[in-house]
Amino acid sequence: MSEYTQAFIDHLTRLAEKNADRGALAALRHSLAFPPGRYPKAYPYVERFVPSEWHAEDGRRLALYAVAGLWARHPSSRGASLAASFGELMRLRDNAPSIEQRFIALLGADAEGVMDHLRQAIGLLAAEGLGLDYARFLSDLQVWLSPSEAYAGHTDQLDRIRQRWARDFYRAQQGPAAPATETNDHTDLAQ
Repeated sequence: MSEYTQAFIDHLTRLAEKNADRGALAALRHSLAFPPGRYPKAYPYVERFVPSEWHAEDGRRLALYAVAGLWARHPSSRGASLAASFGELMRLRDNAPSIEQRFIALLGADAEGVMDHLRQAIGLLAAEGLGLDYARFLSDLQVWLSPSEAYAGHTDQLDRIRQRWARDFYRAQQGPAAPATETNDHTDLAQ
């Protein structure tokens, strides 16, 4: 994880610590009702982390807004990927088929539809108190939310992320003995 990504996650953590800034968390949660980066009241909490060379629709910028809103909804971090946490959720809910169906729909979502699925996923994780590794999540989302022309090999990169998420989900669903995968198939914000 880059220092830049860590600084952003630390910023979100400070906002959530003991409800340090309830107005900020409320604004970030409310930003989820809008496309990422389109809710002006969230700008003071995110825009300071957006380098000047990133345009308004840059996937890295959109990912910052998406993660900030989702974090504000469920500020619980741990060393498990979103997919591994979701697999654990399925196991905790006695392998409920609806959880797997939601996960498959999430994997199939495009940049325009992924936020709807992520809001639902984070809500379900929050209900069970399952956190996730937001830094890794941020790195994955910057690819997912980017226009395909932004990255050489974007489709391949997004496919690798989806495949890693699928592995993490099904391994976690099988039980705690299955470790989450750790690969470097994503691009970090600092690049």
